[in-house]
Amino acid sequence: MKQYKVALLANLKKNAPKFEGMALDQWDDLDSEKTIIALVEAIRSGGYTCEFLEGNLSLFETLPVYKPDICFNICEGHFGDAREAQVPSILEMMRIPYTCSKVLTLALALDKPMTKRVIAFHDLPTPEFQTYERIDEELSPEMIFPLFVKPSREGTGMGVSRNSIVYNEEEMRDQISIIIEKYKQPALVERYIEGREVTVGFVGNLVGPVAQRLPDDESARRIEAGLHFLPPMEVDLSPFTDSDTVYSNRLKVDLADKLNYLCPAPISDDLRHDLNWYAAAVFRVIGALDVSRVDFRLDVHNNYKPYILEINPLPGLSPVISDLVIEAAGEGIGHTELVNMILETALKRYLMI
Repeated sequence: MKQYKVALLANLKKNAPKFEGMALDQWDDLDSEKTIIALVEAIRSGGYTCEFLEGNLSLFETLPVYKPDICFNICEGHFGDAREAQVPSILEMMRIPYTCSKVLTLALALDKPMTKRVIAFHDLPTPEFQTYERIDEELSPEMIFPLFVKPSREGTGMGVSRNSIVYNEEEMRDQISIIIEKYKQPALVERYIEGREVTVGFVGNLVGPVAQRLPDDESARRIEAGLHFLPPMEVDLSPFTDSDTVYSNRLKVDLADKLNYLCPAPISDDLRHDLNWYAAAVFRVIGALDVSRVDFRLDVHNNYKPYILEINPLPGLSPVISDLVIEAAGEGIGHTELVNMILETALKRYLMI
């Protein structure tokens, strides 16, 4: 096999822009030097040449010099409502292959309300929702308290805390005001699903025609060929219920190494199969590629019915603490093997191996 030259494209926290009035958690979803070093070493361990390049406008200069055969892209971007799609747009213009989803999917998935519209169109279960661009917009009659308020276009639990659960209109509008002011974007308000939160990660690409609407025939709906599902994961929030009743930004960032991760999550085989199929269905309808992670809430008031919260087509790959890495470890797949699984999935998609 040819020894391919790989460029790891990412956004380092230390290189992120600083500006007046920026939120304290502005760059929480960017990567640390420790993560970048681990990813470069993992790719090199797979037998490839690899160097890190910062994923910004400098790519127009650095990529032609380095001349990668393929890019391993985990860029979150800095500004704009489709920032995760910016580096893939550059790569498309330069006709350089890259891992993970393409421009349209990354732009869509970062916008949670738009993603939920696509999910709802395909009759997949997601909590009822409404977006707010202004604080004084009317609440739709079908929106029943308690509700959950969060930013429309952020990851890593940014803007999410126990205060995100609101029980009346006054609390709701207070949270909407905070989101709009702090993050300069619309607030997403959705029905709060009380229950456990489980996430499902997987690597691969769907086999066969996948552009149509989901088939109605139940046997056809179960087709998930081409995807390698990792064990589902649940975070035990019980030690933190006095301060965090949801998987908040504080838990994901400040306390990530102190959490108890249940992997595999203690759920029935039937529920696991349902979650895998729903995850594959979301992956399919938004056109994702190579790898993703789908987050669910299990409704404690409705026989643990699963509701799709969101899909992350650029899941974190920090050693030990990232959800996808923990799920892989639950199957005995180490960080190096996981990273190379993703890379080789993309190489196969491009018919390079």
